Amino acid sequence: MAAIGNKLYRQTSSRLEEAAAIDKQISRLEDDIRKLKIDFDIYFNGSTKRPPLEARARLEATIKRVSDNRNISYAQRYQLNALISRFTSYRELWRRTLRARGEELI
Repeated sequence: MAAIGNKLYRQTSSRLEEAAAIDKQISRLEDDIRKLKIDFDIYFNGSTKRPPLEARARLEATIKRVSDNRNISYAQRYQLNALISRFTSYRELWRRTLRARGEELI
């Protein structure tokens, strides 16, 4: 019986560690979205010559990887969906702005 209890305890601590890791990923996503917005603002103001498309592609891949995780709690899923909707609205804004400037996304 003690082994079963021990195993259950280990699973609980690993779940807490996994939840903490997911929270870190979500906060990192939030920071990356903020940084990408700043990079696009710098590009649209004329300070850089190329749009940060590579950073956007990396961020999209990270969002897909985190959202495919099935062990996310409801609160974490809610926070993740809020971040995804913010990123989607930014992405549409950047697409429209690039189209208005006569540039196309690759």
